[in-house]
Formats: sequence, structure tokens, C-alpha cells
Amino acid sequence: MLACAALFGCSFAVSAWAADADKLVANCVSCHGKGGASTETDIPIIGGYSETYLAGSLTAYKNQERPCPETKYRSGSKKGTKTDMCQTAKELSDADIKQIAQYFSKQKFVRAVQKANPALAAKGKEIHANSCEKCHSEGGSVADDDAGITAGQHMAYIDHTFKEFASGKRPMHKKMKPKFEKLDKADMEALINYYGSFK
Repeated sequence: MLACAALFGCSFAVSAWAADADKLVANCVSCHGKGGASTETDIPIIGGYSETYLAGSLTAYKNQERPCPETKYRSGSKKGTKTDMCQTAKELSDADIKQIAQYFSKQKFVRAVQKANPALAAKGKEIHANSCEKCHSEGGSVADDDAGITAGQHMAYIDHTFKEFASGKRPMHKKMKPKFEKLDKADMEALINYYGSFK
């Protein structure tokens, strides 16, 4: 009887955890799409990012350490309602953040369907090899680098991110800062096209 009770108790706990996770993820999916495979050019694809990177990003939003531009829910019951990532993350507990990060880290990164300029992409590939590859390996396609995934990310989102870095609104890793500051506008455009060229 005790073994049976323990077994069912564990089963109920797992079910409750799964239900909580589903509710948390549903809110994310309203903007980032099913499995985090966003088709909105201004919203990043997050499915397939590492758990470490996702948890760190959510924590930064919760603590308002990253800029949170206003946007709107793209689907679901809140569709059209204004929101931002700081507002979304502020009520999340550490356990909530861990569940969300675990879920999306297990999804596949689905590269955006977009057109890149081949000449600029070739230039960007060279810039990436010289300045970015050490931390964003294989063109920024390796989740385990814990640096996000840039290969196949929405070009418009990368452009926005570069502008946040350049303006100082978004903090950079200390290893990235000196290399990023050497890039001019043309270099950034080339990098954007390089990352956008991944299919």
C-alpha cells in the first residue's frame, strides 16, 4: 500500500509539474511560436537555445538588466495586447524560469526563411571567423556555446540586437565588448547577412 501510495503520489506530482510547465510555455508561445520557432521577424527564434542561455536571458529580463521594447502578443487569448519581456518575466520564480528554459532547450532551432545578400554574407563570414567564431562557433550554430544561436536567426532581430549593443542599452560580455566596438556599420550589415544566409 505504501509503495502504491508513493508511486501515485509521485505520478500526481509529475502531472502537476507538467501542467504548470504547459501554462508557462503557453504564454511564451503566444509570441515566440510553437516550440519557440518564431516566424515574426522582430521576435527571436528561441527553440533549441541552451538552457543556460535561456535561463540567463529570462533572469536578465526579470531584473530589468536588458532592454524590453514594447510589443504585442501575436496569438492566443491575449492577441493584440501590449506587453514586453520585463513585464512577462517579472512574476516568474526561479523554478518557473528553469522549467521554461528546460522546455525550449529541448526543442529544435528552426532557421528563418529569409533572403541574404550573397556578397555581404561572404564578407560577414570572414568577419565572423576573425572576431566572433571563438565564442559563437560554427557560425553561431552551436547551442552549447551558451551564447544564443545566430545562424539562421531573423536578420531584423539581429539588426535590432546590434543596435542595442552599439547604443549601450544592452550589456555585452566583457570578452565581446572590445571586438564588437571595432565593428562599423558595414561590418554589422555583413554579419547580419552572413547569419541570415544559413538555411
